[in-house]
Amino acid sequence: MKKRIYTYFFNEFIHYFVIVLFALVAVIWTIQAVNFLDLVTDDGHAFRTYIWYSILTIPKIFTKLIPFAFLSSLILTILKLEKDNELIILWTSGLNKIHIVNLIFRISLIIMFLQLVLSLFVNPYTLNISRNVIKNSELQFIPSLLKVKQFNDTVEGLTVFVEEKDIDGTYKNIFIRDDGKILTQVSTGSSTIFAKSGYILSNEKKLILFDGNIQKTEKNNEVSVVAFKKTTLNLSGLTTKSISEIKIQETSTINIINCLLKNDNCSHRDEDKNFKIEINKRLGIPTFIPLIGMIICFLLSGRKEKKFSDFQKYIYFSIGFIILIFSEIAVRYSGTSFNNTLVYYFIPFVLPPLVYLFLIKTFKYENLN
Repeated sequence: MKKRIYTYFFNEFIHYFVIVLFALVAVIWTIQAVNFLDLVTDDGHAFRTYIWYSILTIPKIFTKLIPFAFLSSLILTILKLEKDNELIILWTSGLNKIHIVNLIFRISLIIMFLQLVLSLFVNPYTLNISRNVIKNSELQFIPSLLKVKQFNDTVEGLTVFVEEKDIDGTYKNIFIRDDGKILTQVSTGSSTIFAKSGYILSNEKKLILFDGNIQKTEKNNEVSVVAFKKTTLNLSGLTTKSISEIKIQETSTINIINCLLKNDNCSHRDEDKNFKIEINKRLGIPTFIPLIGMIICFLLSGRKEKKFSDFQKYIYFSIGFIILIFSEIAVRYSGTSFNNTLVYYFIPFVLPPLVYLFLIKTFKYENLN
């Protein structure tokens, strides 16, 4: 009998959990994907790079939203069973409420383990791949370089300005400053290109310029000027200056631990605090899930005839939400000192047993077996 009840409760929870989690992920990912359009419009990456990069950020969104989805789903499950009078049937049949509390605790451990796997292994791995996608991507959307009345420095060492663009796609009064020896082969110094007009070939790999000149700075700082009626600049192989350096959140957990233990050569040895914060974020935030589960269990003691009983769901939801906010804020200070780290882990490891004991006391005289 108990096994069927547990299975039913678990299925109801999973039903709400999957719906809430995927609905939130879909909304957040859509908004984030719109923001990532700058990779195409401003940085000139290919659409497939944009799509692949956007997809690889999905595990990060899942990791962030799992605690909130757990909180919301657990409340919805309990409220649904209460609304259908299924909880009353369970209590009157002699089921001890603490058995449901134990079930909720086991469910919270499963969700905690899921988030730990994502935060410790999956999330850093996919974020690292996404950074490499950007790092190894060439500039594909060449027209993004030529923005009317804007100095565009998407490519490092290259600045482009266009005064006007005709309907037929012809650019007027083009200025190009090449400080990185990208478009012009200059042994030292830089070069500047002026052209009255130009256009991009249909394959978007070459820029054809007309009626202009190229000013090159030589070794002795003298400037040589080469006039041209027509010249072609090869734009293939250009890379943007999108951030390509691996961030701490994109570093594998094993590498972070090695850096903290000084067992590996790390480029961020002077950033131990940030490494500690990152490892605490990956390990610590998931451990708050059981505490949230224990807090929500107080909804099981609700009685419709009790005063303010309708507000209980809002009260316990607010408490759970505050715990989530606290876990996100406190982790930023957890790496500043050893004492702060102890305090940070003290809450999710010490409070749940205390709350559990209080729940036992609360349910002691309610439907004991």
